Amino acid sequence: MEIIRAGSERVSKFGHTQNISSGGVLFTSASEMEIGGPVEYIVTLAAGSGGNVNLRCMGKVLRQVPNPEVEADESTYTVAVSLERYEFLRGNSQAA
Repeated sequence: MEIIRAGSERVSKFGHTQNISSGGVLFTSASEMEIGGPVEYIVTLAAGSGGNVNLRCMGKVLRQVPNPEVEADESTYTVAVSLERYEFLRGNSQAA
């Protein structure tokens, strides 16, 4: 998954999805995020023989936990974000 907006700042950060549901996404990230802050992210879903489907999602950061099992200079966090709104993206488009 890719974080494309954190708060009012446009970013391009990548995370590894651990769990996804209709209520939100749990993922790992190399960056801390502001609890309660708005977030916009793109999740790419495999669509079988039709290729991939990109879902542009908006939500809020619900919680984050540092991952202690990684080395100190490679800090990562497990982050939970809500899924409040979403839209399907066609092609390679990303709305601003």
